[in-house]
Amino acid sequence: MELWFSEEHTDYAKFSIKIKQQLESAKSEFQDIAVFDTYEFGRILVLDGLLMLTERDEFVYHEMITHVAMAVNPRIKDVLVIGAGDGGTVRELARYEHIERIDMVEIDKMVVDVCKKHIPQTACCFDDKRVNLYFEDGVKYVRRVVDEYDLIIVDSTDPFGPGEALFTKEFYGNCFKALKEDGILVNQHESPYYEGDRAAMQRSHKLIKSIFPISKVYQAHIPTYPSGHWCFGFASRTLDPIEDLKAEEWKRFNLETRYYNTELHAGAFYLPTYVKELLEKC
Repeated sequence: MELWFSEEHTDYAKFSIKIKQQLESAKSEFQDIAVFDTYEFGRILVLDGLLMLTERDEFVYHEMITHVAMAVNPRIKDVLVIGAGDGGTVRELARYEHIERIDMVEIDKMVVDVCKKHIPQTACCFDDKRVNLYFEDGVKYVRRVVDEYDLIIVDSTDPFGPGEALFTKEFYGNCFKALKEDGILVNQHESPYYEGDRAAMQRSHKLIKSIFPISKVYQAHIPTYPSGHWCFGFASRTLDPIEDLKAEEWKRFNLETRYYNTELHAGAFYLPTYVKELLEKC
């Protein structure tokens, strides 16, 4: 008998992956957690029936949510990561030897434990001495912080369930307050393609640009995410992601990447016409 994992992208479209076996099925206080081993994409993490990552293409997401900001301000030292229980974002940040502190706030400890057990490809740097894990609500955490971080990365699930409160004006306002004067906020910004994802993208952009003087959207192509076309948000008081790109300085880190490069960096902010029009309506 063939076994398949299927995620519904709309009422009329779904994405299916043939699986070898189910490695984990658990229910935490917050969500259902599953890990499957697949033929095409390696091990995959599924939360509440939604595909979060695959071993085969996770590098695209994690490189783009991390290195864009680091190339705009290569001197970033204090970083807050909200969500990111799979560990991929922390892994990419830990590659920068000059970063002094990586505070990670994840509401669901079980996600971290499951990924350590089954997906060590991403969950490999939680023991780095610079990483501080806080298993609590990221919304409440940022309320307490003022002028502390050079970079905040919101690596959240979709805007419902445990991740819903990470897509509000209050949350983005508290991130603004928690950042230093030249700080950067990066968030996963959903897809512009399907109606539900598109509405979430527009809502996030509208809220963020109402708070931050500089608010831009950039894109990446992630095969296993809805439509394969995914967006990220970049926001700051003072730094523009294109005008302030420090390409040569970033290259001196000598990091090997599979997706991100500084030529792609600029191009990622040049969006298709239909996406630009969606954002202009916000």
